[in-house]
Amino acid sequence: MAYFLPSQVDFFPHPLFSDEDGLLAIGGKMTTNQLLLAYQFGIFPWNHADDPYLWWYTHPRCVLFPECLKISKSMRPYLNGSKFQCTMDSAFHTVMQKCREVKRNNQDDTWITDDLMRVFLEIHNMGLAHSVEVWENDHLVGGLYGLALGKIFYGESMFSEKSNASKFALIKLIQFLKKNDFLFIDCQQETDHLKSLGATLLEKESFYNHLKRNIFAPSLKGSWKEKLL
Repeated sequence: MAYFLPSQVDFFPHPLFSDEDGLLAIGGKMTTNQLLLAYQFGIFPWNHADDPYLWWYTHPRCVLFPECLKISKSMRPYLNGSKFQCTMDSAFHTVMQKCREVKRNNQDDTWITDDLMRVFLEIHNMGLAHSVEVWENDHLVGGLYGLALGKIFYGESMFSEKSNASKFALIKLIQFLKKNDFLFIDCQQETDHLKSLGATLLEKESFYNHLKRNIFAPSLKGSWKEKLL
């Protein structure tokens, strides 16, 4: 059973109270502070534009520890060659928009609503939300975006217009996070794509314990544009 959040409320129920599907609360508001609070405790919004806000703490949780990254032989030519070029925080808005336009199976519209885009752009300007861009001949062909709090990167969405472009972006991000002592990427949902890269599942209590410790970790705040490998 999900909890109802009045619009004036600026807190959430305990995430471990989420139901078996991961739904925690309905309603509330979409503001910068509310979204930062949500992600700090592993809660994320996932609803369509015409629906009330739905807040989730899915479990078990799919995460990817940088030291567990698996790079397939098929990806090595991309990483060792010059087919793709990679940047960070160079086209955040465009990456979000392209993720929004991705056609997904059994889904008529997107959870990346106008409200979510507005708030994520504000958080990006604060230096806490980041994008990874993949270019081919100066054309943006893939990318991803997410939120970095403490030593956890909360992945939001990715897109790919060329084969392996989004996987290239994710591998580059993981390598960057490893060099900067990040604990893991919160992938939210388990997929075969993520499992092939080394993602694993954490039970909800274990995931929550990591989140509690992460509250006290310093964030790598600011533009990551000049920090890419």
